Amino acid sequence: MERLICLAVGYVCGLLQTGYLVGKMSHVDIRKKGSGNAGTTNALRVLGWKAGILTFVGDVLKCVAAFILVFFMYRGSSCLPLLCMYAGAGVTLGHNFPFYMNFKGGKGIAVMAGLVAANSFWHLPASLLLIPVTLACFLVPVVVTRYISVGSLAAYTAFLIEMTAAGQAGWFQMETARCVELYVLLFLMTVLAWYRHRANLGRLMKGTENKFGAKKQS
Repeated sequence: MERLICLAVGYVCGLLQTGYLVGKMSHVDIRKKGSGNAGTTNALRVLGWKAGILTFVGDVLKCVAAFILVFFMYRGSSCLPLLCMYAGAGVTLGHNFPFYMNFKGGKGIAVMAGLVAANSFWHLPASLLLIPVTLACFLVPVVVTRYISVGSLAAYTAFLIEMTAAGQAGWFQMETARCVELYVLLFLMTVLAWYRHRANLGRLMKGTENKFGAKKQS
């Protein structure tokens, strides 16, 4: 029951579609422009840097908010990191599949950035490495290839590896079964991220994916 509650809390927070709201402020339905995605990358390409930054910050904060809510709801629980990850999964589902927008939302990368930030205090100061390492795994591929999709998927995969390593190092102070459940949950979220980028992956294979800074929309 606790897991379902955390998923529900996260889903409700994830329903705040920052990209869509930012677009509406400019009288633009972001879902009908560019790639049709309501996330940060499309907002950046269609509406510019300011809209992109606002979208990213909003999507990060809604994940952090869900994390904080669950943290205070279940503080003292022996599986608190796992419950917080369920909240993150809920935010991802709400962000990607908002019911009031015909389940057409974003791809969950900015939400993952919120998860990175929120999970960076379990084992201070060592866990603060989550942020720079994940950021590097995003920036290096983007700088080298100029493909945001490549950096996004690299960062998500790196986060999965980092969290697994952190759990194995005992940072979460949970029993093995709970840690494994956390790894599986995050693995499924990573698979979802790759699935949501399937069109990008297809264009990458064909050599038609838009590079960062290109005027043409993906």
